[in-house]
Parts: sequence; C-alpha cells; structure tokens
Amino acid sequence: MERAGDTMTDPRIVVQHTHHEHDQWWKAGVIYQVYPRSFQDSNGDGIGDLRGITGRLDYLAWLGVDAIWISPIFPSPMADFGYDVADYKDVDRIFGTLEDFDELLAAAHSRKIRVLLDFVPNHTSDQHPWFIQARRSRNSPMRDMYIWRDPAPDGGPPNNWLSDFGGSAWEWDEQTAQYYYHAYLRQQPDLNWRNPAVRAEMYNVLRFWLERGVDGFRVDVLWHLIKDDQFRDNPPNPDWVIDGRKSLISYRGKEGGDYYYGMALEKPLT
Repeated sequence: MERAGDTMTDPRIVVQHTHHEHDQWWKAGVIYQVYPRSFQDSNGDGIGDLRGITGRLDYLAWLGVDAIWISPIFPSPMADFGYDVADYKDVDRIFGTLEDFDELLAAAHSRKIRVLLDFVPNHTSDQHPWFIQARRSRNSPMRDMYIWRDPAPDGGPPNNWLSDFGGSAWEWDEQTAQYYYHAYLRQQPDLNWRNPAVRAEMYNVLRFWLERGVDGFRVDVLWHLIKDDQFRDNPPNPDWVIDGRKSLISYRGKEGGDYYYGMALEKPLT
C-alpha cells in the first residue's frame, strides 16, 4: 500500500503541500504534540530532551505531520512539569540549550515541519524573578505584575474563588500580609493581564521566539487571563457532587480555620 507523499501521483500529497503553503495552514494541518520529557532521551539520563526530538524528525516527517507542538521547555522548578515558568527566554537544562533548540528548528524546517511552542501566559513560577521581587514589598515595582488582595473582613481569603487543582485560589503571603491569586498550584501565581507592563513583557517573549524562527504557539489556558475586576464571589453550583453527595468545598484560611463555599450540609466534611 502506497503511503501519502511517496509519489507525486498520490493526490493526498497535493493537499499536504497546500496546507504547508496556505496562510492558515493550521486550520487543516496535522499537528503532532511532543511531550519532551518522555518523547526521546538522547543522553541516557532518563529524561527526554531536544536532541532526542531532533533525532526523531525523520519519523515525524514519515508520518506526514505539518507541525510539532512542543510542551514547555523553559527553565522551571517543575512543580507542574514545566507549566510553572521561571524564565520565558531560555531552555531548561534538563532538555538542553538554546543552541540545541536552534538545531532542532533548522532540522525541522529542512523537512518542511513547522515548530510550535507551548506559551504559558496566565501564570509564572513563584521562582520567576518578577514574583520574587513582587513579594518583597507592597511597594515593589513588580508588585502589580501579579494579583494581590487584602484579606476578607474575617481574615480569610478575599473571595470564594477555587483553584483548578483544588482548594482556595488564594495563597497568604506572610511577608506582605496579602493574598495572591493562583488559578492552579500555589507555586503558579497568576499574572495581572490588566497591567500594560505584563502585556508588553509577554509580547516581548513572543517576539523573542518568533525572531528565532518559531512558527507559532499553542496558548495555555487562554480563558483564565482576565478575571473579574470587582473580585466578586462565584455563585454556588447546586450540582457540585463529591463522593456521590452534594458537598461544600473546604480549604484552610490564613489562621488555619476552615472556609466553606457551596451547598449547605448538615455537618461539615471531614
């Protein structure tokens, strides 16, 4: 059986080439996600890397993919396996170097394979220099890069917003006596996209990689970028079920007490 692209008589190759040349190739192109940590280890350390991806490009070309989307490769403490970014303009050493990335990019392009990076604009790592500086003082010039709020009147979190990973989306910062918001892990503070400085920095990140030759980006959790500027409570969901019963969501407040939101129960969850 003849594989698509083996001969010019195969009509599918015309479609494939059309996708490559079309201004909106991504609407019909085949995009192959590469999770670098587990895709291919080139140096025997047990962790996949950029050279490993480069070594498999002939296979990906044989598959007929139009592009590869590479999950995050940026320097990271790896609390969320790379989705907690500590530097948007470099490569984590477990995956290689910027030079390794340049080699991968050139090798992919020589095979007519586009390269997309995973762009994580909603939050950074708490080890990013912006956040390290932001949490030093309420007067830090980086403070407004993130979302900070005073406690509620009872000393608890500012509202009932929940993390996608469970529990409150607010983390108490003892040093500056405010809460910061995190839609995911507490090690992933959310950026304040209402701040023009945040937008400018993120656009510079995109320019950095585009100028290096990257063909585009997959944008992570785009729907989380803008939050309610009045910080109102979310309404309770009467259909929320845990262990087969309607339940409250419980989490620890600043003073160690429990805060509950949702449906009322006859007795608290344990």
